[in-house]
Amino acid sequence: MRSSNFMRRLSTHLFALVFGVILAFGSLHVASSQADPAPQLRSTESANSIAQIAQNPTATRSRSNSFVAQAVAKTGPAVVRIDTERTISNPANPFMEDPFFREFFGDNFSRQMPQERQVQGQGSGFIVDREGFILTNAHVVAGAQSVTVTLQNGKVFPGEVRGTDEVTDLAVVKIDGKGKNLPVASLGDSGQVAVGDWAIAVGTPGGLDNTVTLGIISTLDRSSSAAGIPDKRVSFLQTDAAINPGNSGGPLLNDRGEVIGINTAIRANAMGIGFAIPINKAKDLKETLAAGKAVEHPFVGIQMVNLTPELARQNNDNPNSTVQIPEIEGVLVMRVLRGTPAERAGIRRGDVVTEVERQRVTSGEELQKIVENSGVGNNLRFKLQRGDRAMEITVQTEQLRNRS
Repeated sequence: MRSSNFMRRLSTHLFALVFGVILAFGSLHVASSQADPAPQLRSTESANSIAQIAQNPTATRSRSNSFVAQAVAKTGPAVVRIDTERTISNPANPFMEDPFFREFFGDNFSRQMPQERQVQGQGSGFIVDREGFILTNAHVVAGAQSVTVTLQNGKVFPGEVRGTDEVTDLAVVKIDGKGKNLPVASLGDSGQVAVGDWAIAVGTPGGLDNTVTLGIISTLDRSSSAAGIPDKRVSFLQTDAAINPGNSGGPLLNDRGEVIGINTAIRANAMGIGFAIPINKAKDLKETLAAGKAVEHPFVGIQMVNLTPELARQNNDNPNSTVQIPEIEGVLVMRVLRGTPAERAGIRRGDVVTEVERQRVTSGEELQKIVENSGVGNNLRFKLQRGDRAMEITVQTEQLRNRS
């Protein structure tokens, strides 16, 4: 009997021991699963995680495989800060020339007033080859008399503005890259970008070097006029990645760390809307700008608006309207600039352009693209409607120049 009790107790202890071992291994398995590395950042993750990654990419890179951290690690070292300085002449103050003032203060007082002042500016850019060529915005280096380029690692170089193009807001700056083993940005293909793709803006907003913000591509081919920059000829990438003063000229990256655009402008009357020049446009113009040559921009010299039959009908039904417009779809000429190809060809205000080179046009953007792609000095056949008359006019393009 005593032996039987001993065996029962021994069996109970053995069962408890085995069950405990099973529980121990089970708990170890759960703990191991909970300690697995965090998955790669996805669009469903929280905005707080995104903000932490953007604010401290180096720390994040050491503990995760975030695509943002990888993208910044790939191209971030090639992003530079561009500091500029130029001299501005102070306009003469008529008050200084007043005889009473001069008699009271003396003739030498006005001469002691500063006639010039130094103006500093700041922007961003990125290195595109080992020779030290840098892409940035034209407005970043406009009128600069001295340019200083600072790399992410703190190295400072004097910069030389090789070429600028105000129409596309692109510029090339050169630093001496010989023997410096400069970091180079990887250029992507903006033609492959789609709405909803990730967009990572890198630059020096407000002088804060190595700042990274994250968003998406919200629109493709946003015209410069729709973006509120009518003096430019660019179809922008639109993004909600934060772009601030100082970001201008810096790269907009995709999720692989390739440059897909050059950050250039923000919408002043809206939050979360920024614009970038597609990198393919910069690729096309880089060699021309690096050589200091002028970029060709054909133009004909008209100011225009899009026209629909409904808009034309509203105008025609207005008893105060000064002109009757054909009730058709096309591009309405609002003004013909003096001394331009359009004036010489006989285009007039109120004409409606319907075709250019046998291509149907229903918007000013379409017409402008045809002209821009035609080349300087080439003849373009315009089909237009003037009142109830259909006409064809040949216009020879010329190089766009600054006009007051």
